[in-house]
Amino acid sequence: MRLVYVMDPMCGWCYGFAPELTSFLTNHPEAEVDWIMGGLAPDSTTPMPAELQQTIAQYWHQIEARSQAKFNHDFWQLNTPYRSTYPACRAVLSAEHIQQDSAPLMVEAIQAAYYQQAKNPALVDTLADCATAIGLDRQLFLQVLLSPVIEQKLQQHLTMSQQLQVQGFPALFFIEENQAYPLALGFCQTQDLEQQLTRIIEVRK
Repeated sequence: MRLVYVMDPMCGWCYGFAPELTSFLTNHPEAEVDWIMGGLAPDSTTPMPAELQQTIAQYWHQIEARSQAKFNHDFWQLNTPYRSTYPACRAVLSAEHIQQDSAPLMVEAIQAAYYQQAKNPALVDTLADCATAIGLDRQLFLQVLLSPVIEQKLQQHLTMSQQLQVQGFPALFFIEENQAYPLALGFCQTQDLEQQLTRIIEVRK
């Protein structure tokens, strides 16, 4: 079974979805997942406006109410937030480039740094710390992160997200015979994923 998961490591709903996805994949150990970085927000060095900070902070409370996720709300007092998720997306692509199948590990490390440890994943130093946390060489990671190869890969991922007509994250697709069938378009629970997979399989018979 092949799945395509379109997400962004700085997407709060993706963080809330992580336990549901893990549970679903535990039920389907044969599944192979392509992690696609959808890119919520392009590069920016402009501090996030206070109004937007408040909006996202409120989202965190909503996500906590609907999911198993817990957030460290001190982030907003301890950091200068930036509306810039492309660096985190590049970090995941860099980890995968250095070590195959490390994308989910890097996503988990970034989410832990951001949402649990109140560190800023828009900063290169934070991303390098995440890389070393999953066993990658820091200098190699930084070299790869800033390379044209990774920028090209990010653009390829953004294009794939557009081709799948993804409007928001998380988005999970079941792939069969070059057709993409949505299992999740937005946050949902494991049981919803199972029901949708069953429906797709029944229709395909």
